[in-house]
Amino acid sequence: MNKEATLMKKPTAKIREEIARLQEQLKQAETRDAERIGRIALRAGLGEIEIEEGKLLSAFEEVAARFRAQARPAQGRKPATTPPNGAGEAAGRSAEA
Repeated sequence: MNKEATLMKKPTAKIREEIARLQEQLKQAETRDAERIGRIALRAGLGEIEIEEGKLLSAFEEVAARFRAQARPAQGRKPATTPPNGAGEAAGRSAEA
């Protein structure tokens, strides 16, 4: 029996229950992520700065792009094990900061 035939036999009520369960899991995961990022932003002092939400969003997008680029090292290039400036845990910061 192929996968399509298996899905066709699943009652719609079961599918809706599964979707609702997954939506709740997604909501919880997004809340955890938002709380983590919020804590980091507060530790960095962003809570004390008067800034438009659009500008702050733009700055976060730039940071995200920078980290995405670092996550994909160039072909043939060995990924760095420590930041070039020696920052991070060795400098007394946690990996979360």
